[in-house]
Amino acid sequence: MISVNGRLLDIQQPLIMGIINVTPDSFYKGSRAETQKDVLHKAKEMLEQGADILDLGAQSTRPNATILTAEEEWKRLSEVIPLLISTYPDAVLSVDTFYADVAERAINAGAAIVNDVSGGALDKRMFSMVAELRVPYIMMHSRGNAQTMQSMTQYDDVVEEVIRFFYERVDQLRRLGQTDIIIDPGFGFAKTVDQSFKLLKHIEALSVLQLPILAGVSRKSMIYKSLGVTPDEALHGTTALHMWCLSHGVRILRVHDVTAAKHAVEMYKRLCQ
Repeated sequence: MISVNGRLLDIQQPLIMGIINVTPDSFYKGSRAETQKDVLHKAKEMLEQGADILDLGAQSTRPNATILTAEEEWKRLSEVIPLLISTYPDAVLSVDTFYADVAERAINAGAAIVNDVSGGALDKRMFSMVAELRVPYIMMHSRGNAQTMQSMTQYDDVVEEVIRFFYERVDQLRRLGQTDIIIDPGFGFAKTVDQSFKLLKHIEALSVLQLPILAGVSRKSMIYKSLGVTPDEALHGTTALHMWCLSHGVRILRVHDVTAAKHAVEMYKRLCQ
């Protein structure tokens, strides 16, 4: 179980996190919601389709994306978080940010989870902030930032190094009193296509950390480059990898397409009966 807004979310059953990007710069145009009307429409659609969590981000983290300041990022989020909370008070909102100040403001505005693509590396105050806020924290493995990560793909063994990263940073966070921690291997972040597939093939190895695992493979380059298609055409490949994830210990799927992911979860549950 993880605690969100004073209630418990059962992490033993697979959960679906729907992606809503308040930015014109996301790699997949289907995730973009640039106006308040767009955000409300996408949130309504995802919740009706069965999303358990809505992940709201205003900063594009695709390779070579322009990096917003904390103030620029918060300006976008501040216009939609209160709107979502007032419209869908029972929705569980996650804020996708690597800035501690943005995380604090978002949680105070009603968000319930912090999703940090840098695993605390891009803002040294992040760990102390989430420990103080006492909210679930998603720690993703990455290196560098959107401008530099593609040049930082040198690993002796990507699986071993990702696990070592989590051991070290989870220990730091726990020493601050943080309890609810979710880990995300960070497919595509400072990893080649081959490295991402190796990490996915061995994703069950991350269970040694005894923490819930989140996988974000939806429509990513590891899929569309392998298939020779565009992100718009990568849904079938995404669903195939989602089934692999579910059967190898993943508990949260971060997705663009909630209905397809929900169907994968239902089929997985049927297989487990």
